Amino acid sequence: MKTVAAALRAATQTLGAGSDTAALDAQLLLAQVSGRGRAWLLTHGDWPLTPPQARRFSALVARSARGEPLAYVRRRQAFFDRDFHVSPAVLIPRPESEQLLEQALAHTLHDFSGTVADVGTGSGALGIAFAALRPRARVILTDISPAALAVARVNARRHGVWPTFLQGDLLDPLLARGERVDLLLANLPYVRSADLPGLEISRHEPWTALDGGAEGMDLIRRLLEDLRCVSQPGALVLLEIGMQQGAEALRLARALRPRQAQVYQDLAGLDRVLRVDL
Repeated sequence: MKTVAAALRAATQTLGAGSDTAALDAQLLLAQVSGRGRAWLLTHGDWPLTPPQARRFSALVARSARGEPLAYVRRRQAFFDRDFHVSPAVLIPRPESEQLLEQALAHTLHDFSGTVADVGTGSGALGIAFAALRPRARVILTDISPAALAVARVNARRHGVWPTFLQGDLLDPLLARGERVDLLLANLPYVRSADLPGLEISRHEPWTALDGGAEGMDLIRRLLEDLRCVSQPGALVLLEIGMQQGAEALRLARALRPRQAQVYQDLAGLDRVLRVDL
C-alpha cells in the first residue's frame, strides 16, 4: 500500500517535466483526493493511502501531466482569497483580474446599494466576489454561454450570494430589460484571433472566452459603443484589457466624452485595466 510520502514523490517526478511547481501541484491534488490539508500531508508521510485514493490520485496526476490546467483537474481555482468552481466551460480566473475587483471595491463603500453588472461573467468570480463583499448591492451576471452561467450559479450558491443571471451577448440582456447600472465590470475576450492557435491557453480554455477578433478589441469596442444606454449618470466602468491595448482602449473610451478615462498597469507594468468614469 502506497504511503503519502511515496505517492507525493512519484507524482512530483511525473509532473516535473511540465511544471515548475510540480511538488506543490502534487500536494494540491493529493489534498483534494484525501480530504486533508497540505500541512497534514507533509507531516504524515507514513500514512497509507487507500486503494481508491491511490487510483484517483494517479488519474488526476496523469491528466495534469498531459497538460490539462491544474484548475480544471481540481475543478477549483482561488480568486481574491475565495475558492471558485471552474470547468472547461469557463476561463480560469487569474490574479491579474483581481486588480479590476480591487478598484471596484475602492470605489464603493461597504453599504453600497447600487446596481452592478459583470458582463461576460464566466465563472462569476468578479461579480460574486463583489456581491459577497458588498452585500447590499444588486448584482447582475451576464454571459452568452448557458454552460458558463451554470458554473456561475454553482459559485453563487457556494458563496451565499443571489445575483440575477441573464443569458445573452454583451449588453443585450441589460438593454432588453431596460437595466441601468451604477458599476459595470467586464473581463471580455481580448486575444487576437490570429494569435490563439499558438497559445498554450487555447489548448484547454474556451475560445469564446479568449477570441477578441482581428485586433483583439472587437468585443470591447462593441461594449463601449452601447455603454451609455445601460449606465446611470456618473457610472463607473472597469474593463480588463490586453497588455498592448491601452492606447486604443483610451481612444474608444474618450469618444464617449466621459468625465475621465484612464488605463492602469499591473505589477509587471503592462496595460491591464481601462477605467471609465461617465
